[in-house]
Amino acid sequence: MRQTAPESRGPVRYGPPAPGPGLPVLPGLAALLAAAADRTGPEPPGGGPVLREAAAGYWWRRGLRTHPGDVVAAPGAPPLLLALIAAHGGDLLLPRPCPAWWAPQARLLGRPAYHVPTPAECGGVPDPYALLETVRRVRAEGGDPRLLLLSVADDPTATVAPPEILREACEAAVAEGLHIISDETWRDTVHQPQRTVLLSPAEMCPDDVTVLVDLAGSLTPAAWPCAVARFPPAADRAAELRARTLDILTALGALVPGPFAPAAAHALDEPEDVTVRVRLTAQLHGAVAAAAHREVLAAGALARPPRAGRHLYADLGPLRAGLAARGVTDSFELETLLTARLGTPVPGGHRFGDELGALRARFDTVAFLGDTAEARAETLGSAHPEEIPHVAAALSGFGAALRELAAPAADPTGH
Repeated sequence: MRQTAPESRGPVRYGPPAPGPGLPVLPGLAALLAAAADRTGPEPPGGGPVLREAAAGYWWRRGLRTHPGDVVAAPGAPPLLLALIAAHGGDLLLPRPCPAWWAPQARLLGRPAYHVPTPAECGGVPDPYALLETVRRVRAEGGDPRLLLLSVADDPTATVAPPEILREACEAAVAEGLHIISDETWRDTVHQPQRTVLLSPAEMCPDDVTVLVDLAGSLTPAAWPCAVARFPPAADRAAELRARTLDILTALGALVPGPFAPAAAHALDEPEDVTVRVRLTAQLHGAVAAAAHREVLAAGALARPPRAGRHLYADLGPLRAGLAARGVTDSFELETLLTARLGTPVPGGHRFGDELGALRARFDTVAFLGDTAEARAETLGSAHPEEIPHVAAALSGFGAALRELAAPAADPTGH
């Protein structure tokens, strides 16, 4: 995994990357990229017709009526979210915690962003009553809340929002005149889709939701920047907002690189090689995340059961006494300690807008898959990847490190 530089304690440029799969590029995607390597120009603003048609088909298959004219593509989710925020205007509301890359977009635009607590059941979606109270307070203080960002399959908490909670949050937001941007980057990484109900806010409030998907979540390598947004087809202001978003992307020069477009469109078309890889990757990381979750609980810490993604969000608050004896009293210090102990970046909860005093951190499951491409490839398709020797050893070492932190620190004087 990419190491975090020693001075990386706050600057955006050192923010934690999204959890990667740690697996080789699909040969079919690599071949398409190689075949398009001689394309010297970018896609037109918002993506060309082939790419947008493929994105429309992706959403049609998920029950969302979409046409190419409802779609905008950009070179990655951050510039696309930046353009969406700028196009809508107003202040933002974000769940706490939330993806590390959301708030910087608002800061770049000088827009206030207010964090709203999440319910006990899940992350990614604000508690409906806390959302209403936050909107009331912000307006009373002269603010202008217009946008709510949420994620039904969440980074960092690895949870999937139950439909009833999602509906209550969306209805509360729409009743207060907020537009919703639903980041569904991780929706195709659900570990057990037969047992997990995942709905999009766009199914519940079709005129008030823009859907955002970063293809790096499950379809393409992270180094191939491409993200797509779906504007509500029948909404009165959708065409205006889409045009404004295109203007902003054009002004930024945020255009999808030409050589990436054919591979991105192929991935969005979801041929068999892509769907099989997505399914196997989700199963792999789900099994490893479940094993890591057991280690966290065995050490006396807390974590919601991971349902999606390639990560686990743990609360080490119950280990506070042992951590304090080692000089750790907040998530900043916890990040430093865990990164050093585990030998891999472990971003603290403060990176995700969580309270600094809360001892929370995100563990990325790719760290358990091995240090080489061969070791990681061995895990793909295994019915029990957590039992493969090098994975089991990594999980065991992880659990031992957590249990060590729970124990009282040794007295350096020997008494």
